[in-house]
Amino acid sequence: MTTLLLSLFLLLPLSQSAVPAAVRPLPAPLSVVRWWEPPPTPYAAGHRGVDLAAPVGTELRAVAAGRVHHAGQVAGRGVLSLALPNGLRTTYEPVRPLVAEGEEVVAGQVVAVLTEGSHCPEPCLHWGLLSGEGYLNPLTLLARPTPRLLPGTDPGTVTAPFPFPAAGGT
Repeated sequence: MTTLLLSLFLLLPLSQSAVPAAVRPLPAPLSVVRWWEPPPTPYAAGHRGVDLAAPVGTELRAVAAGRVHHAGQVAGRGVLSLALPNGLRTTYEPVRPLVAEGEEVVAGQVVAVLTEGSHCPEPCLHWGLLSGEGYLNPLTLLARPTPRLLPGTDPGTVTAPFPFPAAGGT
């Protein structure tokens, strides 16, 4: 029972008090190419962020106010990391940073430009979120849309729009 409760707790989004009001790092709609897949242990394989489809040259925005933690190369790729006031840190790659280490940024400010060199088959932004050394799902920063029921063709069928379309979706 304890394992089940712990598993359910880990699946819950971060509480609103722990997360600043966030804006999308890319223009809408977000198209997730690869979802967050946390590793079972800190050094195991996994996907420590989400990949969002976007063309090279797309302007990237700070999802929240904070301070530039890192702006430069890591393992041959441009990386930007923003420290948020609540102890969280967001990461963006591959990018050409437009801000410098130590600089204060505001939510929605253009902070980088997407470059080539992603690990996706097509250009994408790898967006990460950390709390200390632990990785979290960055999509939990974004506001949840209000569900709307749409009429179906069959009176017994109800459809609802999905906020993050799959790759190639709109």
